[in-house]
Amino acid sequence: MTPVLGYIVSEYPRVSHTFIQREIEALRAQGITVLACTVRQPAASGMVGAAQFAESARTFGVIAAAKNPLRLIGAHLRMIRRSPARWGRALALALRTRPPGARALLWQAFYFLEAGVLADHLLTQGVTHLHNHFGDASGSLTMIAAEMAGLPFSITLHGPDIFFAPRHWALPEKIARAAFIACISHYCRSQAMLFSDEAHWPKLRIVHCGIVPALYQASRGGGGHVVFVGRLDPVKGVPLLLEAFAKIRARHPGARLTVAGDGRSKERLMARARDLGLEVAFPGYLDEGQVAALLASADMLVLPSFAEGLPVVLMEALAAAVPVIATQIAGVPELVENGVSGLIVPPGDEEALAEAIDRLLADPALRARMGQAGRAKVCAEHDIAQEARWLAALFAGRGQGVRPPQ
Repeated sequence: MTPVLGYIVSEYPRVSHTFIQREIEALRAQGITVLACTVRQPAASGMVGAAQFAESARTFGVIAAAKNPLRLIGAHLRMIRRSPARWGRALALALRTRPPGARALLWQAFYFLEAGVLADHLLTQGVTHLHNHFGDASGSLTMIAAEMAGLPFSITLHGPDIFFAPRHWALPEKIARAAFIACISHYCRSQAMLFSDEAHWPKLRIVHCGIVPALYQASRGGGGHVVFVGRLDPVKGVPLLLEAFAKIRARHPGARLTVAGDGRSKERLMARARDLGLEVAFPGYLDEGQVAALLASADMLVLPSFAEGLPVVLMEALAAAVPVIATQIAGVPELVENGVSGLIVPPGDEEALAEAIDRLLADPALRARMGQAGRAKVCAEHDIAQEARWLAALFAGRGQGVRPPQ
């Protein structure tokens, strides 16, 4: 039987979650029904492009529905009538897995109330399996709603945030109760193993985030164009990129820098660029097609993050045959092979970052070789169509092993 999937994310769709939308679209392309649900509906400013606005219009908003008292009470009454035992077990689960403290208890009460609305919606729509991305607060909602509805559930873990507070988010309980856990990298899987009983390790599968290789044309580059794409947040290390770029500007006077994205650090970063005498382009959020167009003009992508899971933008750059400079953190070295498809530098090392940018700007032949190696890597291991087939097999209970055979 083909599963009817419910997908629940904390805020969907939004520009930083384009990879989830891509995954859902790839599953739908296989003929699988996927009902997208969001805890909070994103602001219009957090969405880019007609496709995201169209997806938002068809996505069920849990909090928006729960704000209607009649809808909230009616959903819980229907769930009690369906199975008072399941409703009671869901309440007990919510209480048992709450973090300590009165504030946490209040939040857990909200999750339980929202879970009734979500569970009622899922059963009304004929959903047979519930899936969540990230596993933190929305993962708690997922676990409680699945218990109330009597549905199997699964979670895609990304990290690093949830691994900073695994007990707070009841990660061991979620792993124990899930049908399977999709880990985006071997590093992510190892962290899930650390916080779970050995008996549950076989259900920890690796499902890569993916891209559509055909969307990315090989970079034309050649003009010294250095690119960053991502959320403008302190965790991304963009101040280091500005300082490093300033150091090598005299040796590469024609080089230019584009910092694409938005976030709480944007104004501060723009001010720092001015202080350094840099003319940096800050185009804001870009949709998938705009990112592909930007990469087509890039000579390299630089991502000097302090913490990551496995950034999709690295996959997008490699798909465009653009070499990358990234930091030695989490699952990044599983994607970027140092000296082959890009350069890996220690996180927080401004001098090493400047040297890496200098090296790639000075060597077009090296950039070309790295770009081709990177494209081959992502086409083989991060094609979303291939990953969606593996994920569909897991939803159907047919997937065997940690990764599908290559």
